[in-house]
Amino acid sequence: MNLHLSVLSGYCKWLMKQGLLESNPVRLVSRPKVEKRLPVFYRQDSMERYFSDTAYIFSNEQLEFLEKLTGDNHKIDPTAKDIYERMLRRMIISLLYSTGIRRSELIGLDRKSVDFARKQLSVLGKGDKMREIPLTSTICEEISLYLKAAETMLGRNSGGDTPLLLTPTGKRLYPVYVDRAVKQELGSVEGISGRKSPHVLRHTIATELLDEGSDLNSIKELLGHSSLAATQVYTHNSIERLKKVYNEAHPRAGKNGGKNGD
Repeated sequence: MNLHLSVLSGYCKWLMKQGLLESNPVRLVSRPKVEKRLPVFYRQDSMERYFSDTAYIFSNEQLEFLEKLTGDNHKIDPTAKDIYERMLRRMIISLLYSTGIRRSELIGLDRKSVDFARKQLSVLGKGDKMREIPLTSTICEEISLYLKAAETMLGRNSGGDTPLLLTPTGKRLYPVYVDRAVKQELGSVEGISGRKSPHVLRHTIATELLDEGSDLNSIKELLGHSSLAATQVYTHNSIERLKKVYNEAHPRAGKNGGKNGD
């Protein structure tokens, strides 16, 4: 109903601009209240299990094997393509989860977006606003190995304006490819159920940071939110943090019932 009213309101506004309507009658209609849905997120132990089970993908052994399969001719060997795509899918998950960037921001990354010396990622977000996100040593190593694999697979030495992540055909990523990669990678992970999407990974890292004590302003800057209100929705997911504070501070929550308990 809210959607229908929004469409009608938009149409009436257009009629007003055309001089065919004096006022917007839809504004007089009371809209039904809709409960805000809490962000869905994956459990930390499930994500740790995924990264542990797929750690072998980013190794020098895998890269050497890829180089042997490809050779100097850079022919599209089926096995080499499979190895490269596994590395690409894992790279997609790693970047989305470790940085909290949006799908569109991931697709828009170029090689020059990564500053290995400063361990930072430059991201162009909504409203053409640029922000910098810190990178861990581990993710920097993974990006470096992936870039070597991309050069081996595609047979080119690309400049800074080249897309950071490339499909096996050498094209920039596109939304459907990213969505499929996330579903394929997380589809069989124990403890991960429900919707599997890039945005849920964004919710996950935000929730984990809040549970670990990060302040809202820092999370806001990381996610590229324009206002703090957009970030505050994650406070509702911080029940684990609330339990921790409760158990540490409440007089009756300690061992054996706390100071005044039994």
